[in-house]
Amino acid sequence: MKRLLLLCVLVLAGCVGRPDNIVPVSNFDTTRYLGKWYEIARLDHSFERGLSHVTADYSLRQDGGLKVLNRGYKDADAAWKEAQGKAYFVDRKDVGYLKVSFFGPFYGSYIVFDLDQQNYSYSMISGPDKSYLWLLSRTPTMDPAVQQRLIEKASGLGFDTSKLIYVKQN
Repeated sequence: MKRLLLLCVLVLAGCVGRPDNIVPVSNFDTTRYLGKWYEIARLDHSFERGLSHVTADYSLRQDGGLKVLNRGYKDADAAWKEAQGKAYFVDRKDVGYLKVSFFGPFYGSYIVFDLDQQNYSYSMISGPDKSYLWLLSRTPTMDPAVQQRLIEKASGLGFDTSKLIYVKQN
């Protein structure tokens, strides 16, 4: 029984890990991060497969965490899909390193490793490993020069940016 419990703890802890050389932003301001973000590009995963017009909306929870509402249009079903989750800071509230859950006690890493700290107009997110990557913007489109800079940075950090999916937003 002790081995099973230890295995469960190790598996769950690994889900909120941080990939090598991915450093969360500091001076993170939760209040400025709240609100709607548009997904500009992502690496493919089954939970978002086939979705366009993807947005993420962040608001405060009464328990001090964040409420997460992800929404996207599934073209194949001609229907909107939503997933509601919760997020909590892993370490300090001024560091962009959170754990997020959309089902039960299972959490995954949400690491803000690039952020427009002046205007909070874009962010780049990693999950627990480099198969997870999102480019987010406050608007449905992103300045092409900023987008290219972010993609080059992600590629230099070891993300396979040749597999990015560019999300249809309009």
